[in-house]
Amino acid sequence: MTSYAAAGVDIEAGDRAVALMKSRVAMSRRPEVVDDASGFAGLFDVSALLRYRRPLLATSTDGVGTKVMIAQALGKHDTIGIDLVGMVVDDLVVCGAEPLFMTDYIATGKVVPERVADIVGGVAEGCRLAGCALIGGETAEHPGAMAPDEYDLAGAGTGVVEADDLLGPDRVRQGDVVLALASSGIHSNGYSLVRHVIRTAGMSLGQEVAELGRTLGEELLEPTRIYSLDCLALLRAAEVHAYAHITGGGLAGNLARSLPGHLDAVLDRSSWEPPAIFGVLAEAGRVPREEMDLTFNLGVGMCAIVAPDAVDGALALLSERAVPAWVLGEITEGTGQASYR
Repeated sequence: MTSYAAAGVDIEAGDRAVALMKSRVAMSRRPEVVDDASGFAGLFDVSALLRYRRPLLATSTDGVGTKVMIAQALGKHDTIGIDLVGMVVDDLVVCGAEPLFMTDYIATGKVVPERVADIVGGVAEGCRLAGCALIGGETAEHPGAMAPDEYDLAGAGTGVVEADDLLGPDRVRQGDVVLALASSGIHSNGYSLVRHVIRTAGMSLGQEVAELGRTLGEELLEPTRIYSLDCLALLRAAEVHAYAHITGGGLAGNLARSLPGHLDAVLDRSSWEPPAIFGVLAEAGRVPREEMDLTFNLGVGMCAIVAPDAVDGALALLSERAVPAWVLGEITEGTGQASYR
């Protein structure tokens, strides 16, 4: 007899996954979250926005790319959701928006309840770190389209910013200072190149790498640093004109997006030493500097462009919040580009 189960879809496994993830999702709850008994939608009480004069909703959606393949190869699934949240909420905070809530989507060849619960648990932990709520999501079983152990995940987030406080290129001034906020490693961009280097260099995820002090796989799964609460705290304490989330396209490419057409960011490459993983990959894969610059964050996960007299206070606050930060460069006359001196 033909059935949905015979076609490869296990409804009972999906229900069990939902039961397992409930307590983890609850970690990210905010007071504005309203329960929907049916479970078909996530509800958020927007009366909290009445304190704004002109609230602007900001939205972002993203995934974690082929970093999921590293998680799958290592059988470790409880941190990849943190990466997802970082990719989404730290795009939101660039315009000054406070992340309010997220939803996620997981597609997999076979629903393994414990694995799905680990993935969603990571998303919930990321939301907790970001100060937002995970209010809904979907897990889809795609037998035949994906192998049983394969999965991919994506998410969407919503935030809010006061219109008068919107950050962006129009606020940036000549003489402003560019601050670098350290990354926790590769974050979630460039993993197709990472996997190519591993494959062509004959490296193994399980091998100990002296420069890293741990295995290559452990380093590559280091979760993305989530900056949203730190960036919001910095906004309250210092004169911040713009942020730039350093993701695909590298440091200069992403920073240029936060510059007006008549100004440049001139960066001092000697102001920091990229984490060891970048040197390991460059050497093993014989990747030229230009390609490394275009592909990876090289140790800078977020940039803040601040007024000159705000630098000392900003660095002190970030230090108190355990975010390594330093002066990376300055804003000069130009054509809207970021470059190194």
